[in-house]
Amino acid sequence: MQKIKQGDDVIVRIGKDKGKLGKVLKIKENKVLVEGINKVRKHQKGNPNAGVEGGIIEKEMLIDISNIGIYNPKTKKADRVGFKILDDGKKVRYFKSTKDIVSS
Repeated sequence: MQKIKQGDDVIVRIGKDKGKLGKVLKIKENKVLVEGINKVRKHQKGNPNAGVEGGIIEKEMLIDISNIGIYNPKTKKADRVGFKILDDGKKVRYFKSTKDIVSS
């Protein structure tokens, strides 16, 4: 079980987008694609056969998973995540500061 999953609200801890909130779109090894975070301008060559227009486009790039933290709505800050097993045997994630279960 991973501490950060697709669809989680996260906050950037380090980098040019420090303090910004976003939703995890994709996880790839130790990198994460976050909505609206780490936007770059990229030169793209056009391809008329595929219907792709050329020019300068803006897109989100992957960011290292260590540079983000899961957002705790109660404290309105980044928080650490732990695991615990409930009485019914289900394994869940919880915020370490408030002991609340992470809704996913």
